Amino acid sequence: MKEKSTSFDIAYRAGVSQSTVSRALRNSPLVNAATRSKIQAIAKELNYKVDKNASNLRSQQSDTIALLLFEDPTNDDSAINPFFLSMLGSITRACASKGYDLLVSFQQASEDWHADFEDSNKADGLILLGYGDYVDYEEKLVKLLDQGTHFVRWGAEVKHLPIISVGCDNFTGGKQITEHIIKLGRKSFAFLGSASSHAPEFFERYKGHCQALKAHQLTVNPALQFNAMYTEESGYQAACRLINSGESFDAICAACDLIAVGAMRALQEHGFKIPEQVSVVGFDDIAIASFTFPPLTTVKQDTKLAGELLVNTLLSLIHGEKASTTLIPPELVMRKSCAS
Repeated sequence: MKEKSTSFDIAYRAGVSQSTVSRALRNSPLVNAATRSKIQAIAKELNYKVDKNASNLRSQQSDTIALLLFEDPTNDDSAINPFFLSMLGSITRACASKGYDLLVSFQQASEDWHADFEDSNKADGLILLGYGDYVDYEEKLVKLLDQGTHFVRWGAEVKHLPIISVGCDNFTGGKQITEHIIKLGRKSFAFLGSASSHAPEFFERYKGHCQALKAHQLTVNPALQFNAMYTEESGYQAACRLINSGESFDAICAACDLIAVGAMRALQEHGFKIPEQVSVVGFDDIAIASFTFPPLTTVKQDTKLAGELLVNTLLSLIHGEKASTTLIPPELVMRKSCAS
């Protein structure tokens, strides 16, 4: 007796993955029309019938949430931004308190990473931490929306798309910490970090920083803004470019603590005294911030609350309840890197 055809047989004939066949047979918009038609024609030719029992099984809830981390460059083998490590603990506890298992994985480079979890019923929804270049990344979020996937992300508010986010009020944090240094008598400010839509959180912090300078009649000098992204090495290189530029400065606002740590090393190697000659501040309050020399003044993001909000917001979406973007208030943490 001839064996029944499977979706893998169709995939082989069509030259596509099995998950693509699965999506095409349910008319998913993630598969282009030509490929969809080709797959459906092959399925008809092979007299393939969708297994309704398996389909129903896939539609059942798994009581599992998937936490998908972006692989960041780090000084160790973790490939996890240190800021997300404390949030990981909070998310784990929040899931346990709600009776959900947590599946932790890295976001994949393939075009289908966002769809794989729905097709395999691995998880009822996704929490996304990190993204790299946001301009490139947003296309993946749009695909998640089109697919109807339940997901929530940590990050800045996305005003032009119905994407639910939990994040810090970065504008207010950038404004408050700049105002704090202004009150200490600093006049010439450098900003180390991206100031574009490629890094929305950093951009909001820069906008708040500029607002504070303008409010106190201080100059926003574009020549004192140097791009840097998420790592100590990037902060070190940005600070070296600042020093070599010949521009005068007595304060550095770093877009994150890791950038600030790298900048402090560069300043000290070039003979600058912190904070006597240059005040340095960061953003995040990661564990190392209190152990730099001198200890780093920064903006604290409440990772415990963030983890709880990410889980609770995602569960609201999974259960068909109303959910909206939430911004967590920032908190200044005063240490010795910007004393007068």
